[in-house]
Amino acid sequence: MIRTARALPLLLLPALLTACGSEKTDTGDARNPAPATARQSAPATLRPSEADARLRASGIAPELVYVTDVPGFTLAQQSVGVNGDDGFSAAYWAKNGAVLHLYAERGSAADCPAGHVCLAPAKGQVVRIYGEKLGPGVLRRAADAVHRPTPEELAALLPPAPTATAPVRRGDLPSYGDGAPDNRVGEGG
Repeated sequence: MIRTARALPLLLLPALLTACGSEKTDTGDARNPAPATARQSAPATLRPSEADARLRASGIAPELVYVTDVPGFTLAQQSVGVNGDDGFSAAYWAKNGAVLHLYAERGSAADCPAGHVCLAPAKGQVVRIYGEKLGPGVLRRAADAVHRPTPEELAALLPPAPTATAPVRRGDLPSYGDGAPDNRVGEGG
């Protein structure tokens, strides 16, 4: 039981990292968005071993992390996560509602779906890019700009490192018996 309780957060981590939301990264001045991979609160760089450990803890193979940089598009921080078994995914947004999706995984560019641009940056790896509400040529520019992240870009991609917290003490758990919550109804109800 205790082993299962400790493993549950690790099993849920990939789902939490890929959850869709409406929060976007801080772009600074709203009239002049920050570059697609910048994040003001991120540390300047990460040691490669720390970055690899954080990626692996998220279920992402470090060799499958790729980014792109297209003017007018900003990384949606909450979109960064695992894709498939150990691949990588991220989305970039623009003020006009356009969205670029980047997926890196093991495989071949030979089976590229219609409407996607696929690249084979290394043997056995494929990066797929597609989008919604994109202007002409944006998909090709995004594909041409695909690259391995610099240490600064990688620091901006990763969520903050988890911090150790003390266990929460629940007031409804008795100190005796099987530890089931006390659900007695008091007076009035």
